[in-house]
Amino acid sequence: MIGEIKKFLRDDGMIRISRVDRELGIKIKELDRIYVAKTGESLCVNKLAQILELPEESIYMAMEASKTVESINEKIDEEGNELIEFIKSEEDEETKIVNKLTISELIKKLNYRDREIINLRYFRDKTQSQVASILGISQVHVSRLEKRILNEFRLMLLA
Repeated sequence: MIGEIKKFLRDDGMIRISRVDRELGIKIKELDRIYVAKTGESLCVNKLAQILELPEESIYMAMEASKTVESINEKIDEEGNELIEFIKSEEDEETKIVNKLTISELIKKLNYRDREIINLRYFRDKTQSQVASILGISQVHVSRLEKRILNEFRLMLLA
């Protein structure tokens, strides 16, 4: 039973890595730690391959396997910025402008009630129930109207 628990804890990760590669990675880190303590320098891959009597490819695989998985939400600089924010900021500004103008034009073609539903739902983050109470209609009716409006938008965009 204890062996199964240890196996689960050892193997439970985001990516499955063979036990051999994981153990080799640990061994490489330990060898490098000892070598750095003695010489002040890290071991290169070909030196590790000679010491462990393994091909360099095995050393590379084990070193990669022993790296920790990084999250896209991890902080990447001193100011606390996240990688995801840099990726988001790469989006083409021209595309954003065109999308906003297109949506604006589509909304202008709607009647007052439909325009109000879209405004409340998508620009003021109201629920269908909240929109229903504001407009004095049922939530089911809001749902049906919203669905119809979005289908009209799709048809206009495809035309």
